[in-house]
This record gives sequence, C-alpha cells and structure tokens, in this order.
Amino acid sequence: MEFFQLQNQDGEARAGRIYTEHGVIETPIFMPVGTRASVKTLWQEDLERMNAQIILGNTYHLYLKPGHELVEKMGGLHKFMSWPRPILTDSGGYQVFSLSDINKLTEEGVTFQSHIDGSKHLITPEKSMEVQRSLGSDIVMAFDECPKLPATKDTLKKSMELTHRWAGRCKTVELKSHQKLFGIIQGGLHEDLREESMKGLIDLGFDGYALGGLSVGEKNEEMVEFCRSFVPKMPKQKPRYLMGVGKPMDILNGIRSGLDMFDCVLPTRNARNGQFLTAQGPLNIKKARFLTDELPPDPECSCQVCSRYSRSYIRHLFNVGEYLAGSLISYHNVHFYLRMVEQAREAILRGKFDDYYRSFYNKYSSNFWE
Repeated sequence: MEFFQLQNQDGEARAGRIYTEHGVIETPIFMPVGTRASVKTLWQEDLERMNAQIILGNTYHLYLKPGHELVEKMGGLHKFMSWPRPILTDSGGYQVFSLSDINKLTEEGVTFQSHIDGSKHLITPEKSMEVQRSLGSDIVMAFDECPKLPATKDTLKKSMELTHRWAGRCKTVELKSHQKLFGIIQGGLHEDLREESMKGLIDLGFDGYALGGLSVGEKNEEMVEFCRSFVPKMPKQKPRYLMGVGKPMDILNGIRSGLDMFDCVLPTRNARNGQFLTAQGPLNIKKARFLTDELPPDPECSCQVCSRYSRSYIRHLFNVGEYLAGSLISYHNVHFYLRMVEQAREAILRGKFDDYYRSFYNKYSSNFWE
C-alpha cells in the first residue's frame, strides 16, 4: 500500500488517504496541536470522540521537557501520552527562531537559549532527526530555517538555500521503519524561489511536501493568491501540508487550492480568550448579551458541549475563571474544525466542493454575532 492515495479531485480540491502504522488519515485533514504531548485542556478520549485522526507534537518543547530520551524510554510518544492514532512532529525550527534568544545561526545549525531556564543548546538537522526518531512520530518534518519577516528577496533566497542544504542532511539520518519524512518548501511569496526550493526537495525525494513561512505577516489575500497559483504545481501523488494556518476560511481556501493537511493552535488559543467558532462566525462568550441566553453556543453543532450547555452557563464559567470554560470552548472549537474538513472531504468526493465552499463562506462571513 502506498503512503498516499488520491481518491478524487474536484477542481484543485483533493480527497485522499494517508496510510500510517497507527491508522489511516482521510484528507483533507486538520491536525489539533498537542504542543507538549497534550492538546490544551482536552483529554485524549475527547479527541477520539470527535474523531481527530492525527495530532501534532512539538519537537522543540518535547526536546526541552521532558526530553526525547525519556519519551523513548517510556515507549515513544504514542505510548507515553496514550494516543494510539497517528502523530506528526514538527522539526523544532519555528520555535527555535520564534521563542528563543538566538545566539548563533551557522551552516551547522542553531545555537539557542532555552526559553525555560536559559540553558544553551545546539539544534542541527541531524539533532532534529534524532529527537524525532526517539519520539517515534509517524510523520517527521525536516529541519528548516524560518527567517524573520519582513525580509528582502535576497535574504529569503539565502534562507531557502540553507534550508535545502539542511534538508539534504536530514535525509542522511536513518529514521524508524514506520516514519515518513516531509520536506519544507520555503521562499516567502516569491514563486520563483518556491519553485527552486520545491525542485531541490523533489530531487532529494521526500514522502510529502509542506509549505512553511506563510501566515507570518503577509496580507491574507496574498497568501490565498500565492497558494492558488503555486500549490497545483506541487507533486500530485504526495501529501501537501500547509504549516500553521489558520482561520477556518484560510483552511477552506487552502483546500480549494489543493492542500491536504493543516494545523493551527487557533481553536484552543481562541478558546482560552472566550471565543467560540460557529457556523455564523466567531462568538465572544464574554459579551453581556449572553447573560441569560439559554441557547447552545452553536445551534447548528452536534458536539457534546452544544448538546448540553447554554451560553449563559459557559459565560458564567469564563467570567469567574473556571478552567471548565476553556475546556468546553476548546472541545467545541476543535470539533468545529474537524467537522469542517470532514464535510469538505465529503463534498469533494461528491464533486460538490464549490457548493460547500460558497455555503460555508456566506454563512461564516455574515459575522452574525457582531
């Protein structure tokens, strides 16, 4: 069985299956982010109940605490966190650049200070592979450089070339037999740099290809237009992954351009700020208008939160600082994302994706709650 099977294409939107040792992933798919071996405020049973098919673990954070050696000693990340389904781990590159005080960037790798205790560490492409091998994830990401934006085209080109050399070094490290390695295409919004990056990665040969360095400061419409133009050029028989993006319409626009995999912390992060994501747009539960509102947060949602609890009750929990509020909102938001991509997949298989896209857009962009 091949790693990726394309089942149907409707315009550029694709429905497929990814086969891993820990289960089949039906695409397009959203991956909840389990930064420290936990999707914030949610139990693994919650994720299974809402049919999360794959989650994302954070190599940088797991390397610092509890340490990849400990995770491997405990039987690998799946056993350690009691998650039987597929896991993707990022390379740690983004966090090294965004969370750390970088001391030195060289051809060898990145020397950085831990955001936890200030201790110094060196992450190289080989080290990133070693950590991810110990974690035992199903999908491993190559180590890449994430340049700060805004950046000149020359800076982005140099960064892209370094990422390519690092990708070659990642390929030399033997992973566990069940692990698949994805390359990360860089180059900002410059399509010629992206094409050069992609060609180099294809020549090296990866199991899948990701777009990195998007949703980091450019205008949303620029990202949408870039994906519409560039994604159809990516290898058709390999999974296509858009890293760290984004809002519901960002994901649907990504699917529309031909992308298969998505992750973002937005569903749980926004939950901690009191925001429900609903069919009619974001709902801020803190507003006084919900003080005596007996309706469920999203009347169109079938999740266990919307089936049981009222806006009034959840508003009360949030305003008095009860942890349950964040848990309930997180559950609904992750469920909302998973149902969205599930419905998109069903529409693609029926050849009705454009109808689904228009219907979702018209309702979600109505900003009914504003």
